[in-house]
Amino acid sequence: MTKQYKQKNFHPDRDTFIHWCPDCNLPLLNIKCTLCHSTGERIDLGPPGDVRFCSPYERSILHDILTHSYGNDPLNERIILLNKIGGEDKTDQVIVDGMMLGILRFDLKNLDWRLDLSMDGGTLIAQHTRSRTIELSDVKGHLNGKSVGSDMVHWCSDDISKGDDVIIRNGKMTGVGTALLDAADMGHAGVPAVRVRKIGKGRARLKMAVPTMDEVVSANAPAIKQLGRNAMNTIKGLANQQEYRGRPVYVSFSGGKDSLVVLDLTRSALKHSPKAYFINTGLEFPETVKYARKFCSDNNIDLLELDAGDAFWMHLPNFGPPAKDYRWCCKVCKLSPAGRITEEGKYLTMDGKRRYESFSRARIPPKEENSLVPGQVNVYPIRDWRAIEVWLYIHWRGLEYNHLYDEGFERVGCWLCPAALGAEYQRMLELHPELFHRWDTYLRDWADSRGLPVGYVEHGFWRWREHPPKMRLLAEQLGIDVVQQDASIEAFRIFVVSGVSPCRAGGYSIEGSARGVTLPDVTDMMRMLGEVRYSEELGVLVVQTLEGSIKLYADGTFQVNGGDRGTTQGLFEMAARQLMKSVKCTGCRICEKACPNNAIRFENGHLKVGDGCNSCGVCDEVCVVTRYMGRIGDGESRTQDLNTT
Repeated sequence: MTKQYKQKNFHPDRDTFIHWCPDCNLPLLNIKCTLCHSTGERIDLGPPGDVRFCSPYERSILHDILTHSYGNDPLNERIILLNKIGGEDKTDQVIVDGMMLGILRFDLKNLDWRLDLSMDGGTLIAQHTRSRTIELSDVKGHLNGKSVGSDMVHWCSDDISKGDDVIIRNGKMTGVGTALLDAADMGHAGVPAVRVRKIGKGRARLKMAVPTMDEVVSANAPAIKQLGRNAMNTIKGLANQQEYRGRPVYVSFSGGKDSLVVLDLTRSALKHSPKAYFINTGLEFPETVKYARKFCSDNNIDLLELDAGDAFWMHLPNFGPPAKDYRWCCKVCKLSPAGRITEEGKYLTMDGKRRYESFSRARIPPKEENSLVPGQVNVYPIRDWRAIEVWLYIHWRGLEYNHLYDEGFERVGCWLCPAALGAEYQRMLELHPELFHRWDTYLRDWADSRGLPVGYVEHGFWRWREHPPKMRLLAEQLGIDVVQQDASIEAFRIFVVSGVSPCRAGGYSIEGSARGVTLPDVTDMMRMLGEVRYSEELGVLVVQTLEGSIKLYADGTFQVNGGDRGTTQGLFEMAARQLMKSVKCTGCRICEKACPNNAIRFENGHLKVGDGCNSCGVCDEVCVVTRYMGRIGDGESRTQDLNTT
């Protein structure tokens, strides 16, 4: 996945590294420093390379870790970059003075921050501390990745506990590793005392120059200006095309950094001031709502606020908590309000999406028509910008930004979004305890009703319906069962969120909720649609058809994906019919007699579908349940209109 992501969606000449001026001691967008004309040194980055400046809150996290673990923080007011890389949760490479200090990450197991120092990081910190340090008796040979016995420990600080990250000295070499014993036990001969992660003759040193942000901006001013000109040319070029000339121009303003830059660029590019619209999902941070309104008011920008009201909380009982792979909330709280913009003919919306933000956004084109909102054409003028370029533009232009970024939030979307990081979810408790406790209480009650342990919520497993391998491994380490019990038997009902809409991963999707069904009971019936894979361990049933796929989860929620709008809706209707048949089957056995392939039989009153089924649909045509599906009015079943948009 990562290799494909880099090769097909990113520029190899700028995506996986950045330059650093060795004399001015600051990051460079181009290879030459404007201030001193020195050639920058290359720093390789983990993909996707969306490097950014360390926020004040993240800086405080680093300070606390360094002072608590090593008794000293030598970084002071230096420019620090963070580069997001893959991990369980918030995970960033830390770059200081042109060197990779280590990895800062939020540990979902312990629900706390960790700093894994690199060899350079250990060498640098070792110059300022004797805490958490082990000195070896000048051990010879290759040590990287090996354990060293306590008889080879010459000295160690008395603040070391088993499992601590430690600095290791061995003659002229310095490195980092993990303590395998408490300091008091290091004298036990023959016992492994420390595992060496990496060690060598490091030359890491802090530089004399400590630049300000103003100096960083000045050093990169030509590159920032060129980026701005390119983006404004994109905006002007589209707005002046014959197809769109004279059409209204909007800016989608979320209150975040990217849309702020696009709003400023659009105002600079056009002779007239564009309109801005802000979708208030009802789940926005209070700070974001206040900021969006104030910024537009202070800058005389006409702001259209599209308010979703309590839509999320109204739909929550039917669909349960949203998840990264089940984002019904976006359709209810974002796409539905967006459809209220009424303009005759086509109109342009300038949008701040960037392809570095996620794997799904890596594929965004320069512009595209919004299939959900007729007439809207979305334009992405900064789609090739990295986070550092966004922030440099903001500082260069002196734009007032949403200060939630200073409080440790990498993104400022909905405060309970499942795509948010566990580190940010914990931060919510500190900043908005009343909001945190409302959502946390709901999640715990929801988990309890499905037989899930408290740790399921506490460690963030609620953010997936189908857990990725890294989360399944974490669950195993914590001893947490992440499989939901089948939904309680109740009156059969099917709800659909808000009709067919574009899917983040491509194609179209519908999310729904089927009450009164259990996975084992519907497995055979769903075989009439295509190939079925059922995992009791994961609590998910997947149906793969020629038209698309259906995923049904143990709690009754399900998702349908297809290549186009009509196909997806048709597949959803077929899935609804099969679920209805599984619950309402009368046992008349007409389908068994009608099946041309003899693939249907009844055993002990239950329908069984054999391998001979080719999804011909004859059984649907003769089934009394599907024939009178719209008339089953016994007060126990209800299906929401599938054409809802």
